[in-house]
Amino acid sequence: MISVVFQSNDYWVIHKPAGMSFHAESETLGVMQSLAEAYPEQTFYPVHRLDKMTSGLLIVACHAKATATFGAMFEQHLVEKRYIALSGKKPKKKQGTIRGGMVPSRRGQWKLTKTQENLAITEFFSSSFQGLRAFFLRPLTGKTHQIRVALKSIGAPILGDTRYGGGAADRGYLHAYCLRFEWQGKKCEYICPPTGSLYFSTAFAEFVKVHFDDTQLKWPSDK
Repeated sequence: MISVVFQSNDYWVIHKPAGMSFHAESETLGVMQSLAEAYPEQTFYPVHRLDKMTSGLLIVACHAKATATFGAMFEQHLVEKRYIALSGKKPKKKQGTIRGGMVPSRRGQWKLTKTQENLAITEFFSSSFQGLRAFFLRPLTGKTHQIRVALKSIGAPILGDTRYGGGAADRGYLHAYCLRFEWQGKKCEYICPPTGSLYFSTAFAEFVKVHFDDTQLKWPSDK
């Protein structure tokens, strides 16, 4: 079930649940169709997307001008994004930058190469949590399956992401946690704690607040 985090005349920020596709699938409503059904008096325009398995924050515009503005902001990397992920495997490195070219692979997958073509850059920190590995991620580019491929490349595929070798779980454990941007001269920040799933527990949400405090972290590209 979609929930509304913020709404204005220009845009809404919503929480997309894991397992909901952006577009409709057979008889199952997608994000845009669900919004249209729940709020028939409002027109919505897509701004960006989340994979079906990913939960968390999503922006939808309320008119064409806002859609164009957000489109330019995303293209210019003016929207800061943070993601939370869990893996059942230990990564090759605990923090740093994952960089490489994204190319199509088999069965609808993507893979990371050493080329600069279709370059994807992801910065991350990680910490252990109850036998799992928790990741706090900052994508500097916005490629298809970017974070899923990045974590697989360091030996820690996302829990529940069976397409990329993650262990079976009740859901894919990737969550769009935070969005930051400036809108009409005002700095905006939206945070959606990762809760409501087997491993995204209340205890884990508190763990994230303590161990992944963005105000205290020194991201590689900010040094």
